[in-house]
Amino acid sequence: MQKSPSKTKFRKFRNSAFTRRQKGYRQGILGRLASKIQDQTSTTKSRMFIVWGVLMAAGLGLGIKLYNLQIVKGPKLTEQARSQQMLNLRPFMPRRPVVDRNSNLLAIDRPVYTLYAHPKLFDKSNEDIAERLAPILAKDTAELVKTFQSKKSGIILAPAIPEEMIDRVISLRLNGLEWIQKYSRFYPPDDLVADVVGYVNIDRRGQAGVEYSQEKLLERPVQTVRLSRSGDGSVMPDHAPEGFLHFDDLRLQLTIDSRLQRIARVALKQQMDKFNAKRGAVIVMDALDGSLLALVSQPTYNPNEYGKANISLFKNWTVADLYEPGSTFKPLNVAIALENGVIKADDVFNDSGSIRVANYTIKNAMNNGYGQINIAQILQNSSNIGMVKIIQRLKPSIYYNWLERLGLGQKVDTDLPFEASGRLKSQEEFIASPIEPATTSFGQGFSMTPLQLVQMHGALANGGKLVTPHVVQGLIDTKGQMHDSPNRTIPRQIFSAATAQKVVEMMETVVTDGSGKASQIPGYRIAGKTGTAQKASPSGGYIKGARMTSFVAILPVESPRYVVFALVDEPKGESAYGSTVAAPIVKSVIEALIPLEEIPPSKAIEQRTETP
Repeated sequence: MQKSPSKTKFRKFRNSAFTRRQKGYRQGILGRLASKIQDQTSTTKSRMFIVWGVLMAAGLGLGIKLYNLQIVKGPKLTEQARSQQMLNLRPFMPRRPVVDRNSNLLAIDRPVYTLYAHPKLFDKSNEDIAERLAPILAKDTAELVKTFQSKKSGIILAPAIPEEMIDRVISLRLNGLEWIQKYSRFYPPDDLVADVVGYVNIDRRGQAGVEYSQEKLLERPVQTVRLSRSGDGSVMPDHAPEGFLHFDDLRLQLTIDSRLQRIARVALKQQMDKFNAKRGAVIVMDALDGSLLALVSQPTYNPNEYGKANISLFKNWTVADLYEPGSTFKPLNVAIALENGVIKADDVFNDSGSIRVANYTIKNAMNNGYGQINIAQILQNSSNIGMVKIIQRLKPSIYYNWLERLGLGQKVDTDLPFEASGRLKSQEEFIASPIEPATTSFGQGFSMTPLQLVQMHGALANGGKLVTPHVVQGLIDTKGQMHDSPNRTIPRQIFSAATAQKVVEMMETVVTDGSGKASQIPGYRIAGKTGTAQKASPSGGYIKGARMTSFVAILPVESPRYVVFALVDEPKGESAYGSTVAAPIVKSVIEALIPLEEIPPSKAIEQRTETP
């Protein structure tokens, strides 16, 4: 059957429309797809530009950061890195030991230990631990148990115990104990030489004596070194410079003789106890060079326990305190008068018992007169009247100049610390008032230190030279070789040798015939002078009933060399005088000095001189 043309056309039209729709649909899809692809491409490009911009900004920031770190902050960061990688180390160096003239140990650094207890770590009962430790630590067992109960850890049982004691603790093998080593200054003679050596405080700084004045010699030089650290911060010793821990074997040697020091202290304490005295001192000096063989003051302190001492004891009063010397100054006035030619050794003066000077009346200590006496007898009897008449022959201005030449009103040039300057009236006041030269003639109206009096008497003992009293010889090694000795003032010639010897021989009569008989030693010629002076008050005038008793000796007379001086402050009793209190001390010291310094008897010397 044939199809109708209309239907055929319709079908063709329908097919054609469908085809067009399909084609349009495909084209729409493709358009949309193309548009989408175009949009995605545009987005990708934008993202790429953003990523590129971020990368560029990051690169620029990194560059700026690197420039800042390497160029701007480079040197500083390098220094910080080195400080982290390196360590500045100043190793501990013990102070040098101190020894006496015979190399006996006076001061040394030694290891000590701080002992801690941690009761929470005990594997035994508190009572058991306490029973074992108590005998070693010299503590009560019950007290230790109570201590253990006070804290669980970190209890200090002993702040500084010696090595031998910590060894005993270690041998107990107890858990819960800890010990830390440190160094402490130790003084083997305890209080024997404290007045000279001094002490070191907790910060290891000298506070008195040569520990203070000779700090530079006692401190070993320490080199600060830079050591590398490893990654964990530990020190790398392989990079340490060779020998940086090496320290010398030098010791500070003193002129003090510990044997003589001990004998002098015993003799001084005996007399102080006998007369219930306030304080006292003994000084022994070799007048040839000013070496002090003994320097004792009492009361004193133990430098190992300086915290328990009265701080007033840390200053050696023979150097730091002033006093009026009284009659012990009379031989020096005689030397001044002889040197100026206003008297001769055999001159005679009339001592009536009193003399009027300006508006004052001067009397002898015993309120009596000695009649016609020569200069030696003036010293024997300690005549104030005779001394006033001797000094009245000198012009006050000349006399004052001589007092200044001796060093009155000045400090003693010494290596001991805290020295005080003596006191002397001004020249105008001294010259204008006749009473000033008169009182000075018998040792009053001015003040000085005990050490200065010894120095001046040394000028009588060594032929007229004023030497420097000192206690330091220098640094020596273990073989006894001297490495460093202090530079001292060149001795000044004050008196002629002839004048000094004449005065010493006059002083000998004080021992043989006068107030110094208590110092006599058979076979030895000893010169001396007693002193019993009023004690000056800080507020002016004198303290009623208070005395300063003293005795100074020079020996041997035929060849003077040693000065021995004893001073006792405020001895009690009616019989307390220089002759009864101080002279016996000097005798005991001289008796020890003779064998120690091998001083031959005077007769033996005379026999040797006679034999060609």
